[in-house]
Amino acid sequence: MTATTRMTATARTLDAAVDAADWTALAAELDAHGCALTPQLLDPAECRRIAGLYDDPALFRSTVDMARHRFGSGKYRYFTHELPSPVAELRAALYPHLLAVARDWADRLGRPAPWPDTLEEWLDQCHAAGQTKSAQILLRYEEGDWNALHRDLFGDMVFPLQVVIGLDEQGADYTGGEFLLVEQRPRAQSRGTSTVLRQGHGLIFTTRDRPVRSARGWSAGPVRHGVSTVRSGLRRSLGLVFHDAA
Repeated sequence: MTATTRMTATARTLDAAVDAADWTALAAELDAHGCALTPQLLDPAECRRIAGLYDDPALFRSTVDMARHRFGSGKYRYFTHELPSPVAELRAALYPHLLAVARDWADRLGRPAPWPDTLEEWLDQCHAAGQTKSAQILLRYEEGDWNALHRDLFGDMVFPLQVVIGLDEQGADYTGGEFLLVEQRPRAQSRGTSTVLRQGHGLIFTTRDRPVRSARGWSAGPVRHGVSTVRSGLRRSLGLVFHDAA
């Protein structure tokens, strides 16, 4: 089997895994909590292969030391636009399903829905607006590392959902390191959600805010995300963002 044939077969497998998810249930979970855990999209061997890409600097445009920038503790690397498979395939397969949720949320909030039917068209719009850098990342947390609450916003062009995929197994490879989501609710205290990121599973979550029903209809509930302290071991994940960076 040639490399091209393997890539095509992998793409078909990933497309099938993404399409097989119960997207009605996932949309309902996103509506209720601002995040939703997908079924397994990558097997353990594929997770290990993707995690191992971190050690090839030629694949990345930059490395960020979170402690240096007071973002927390740990490191992550931004891929170049030459995304390895299956990173590109996963992103392309997820986009149309997330697009339906994005458009529904925009309608409820009375906002424009500028996202076209294809990821390629949307990225062209990002580039035309000056957001030309890849925002796909590999994250690496060791014992004691954590990620401060934040949003992945790089300019005016924003896709309202993103996905993080666990590459290691909590309990076996590391402890702690739960994914955190904190939502500021209208005229109420903030609400926190903690999720264990399972190996090979994707966690879909809101990039900036989400529709929250209020007495006056729908309001935008601002949301930030982060990672709790890793107590032991090594926690690695793949971050898929559907807009590019400036």
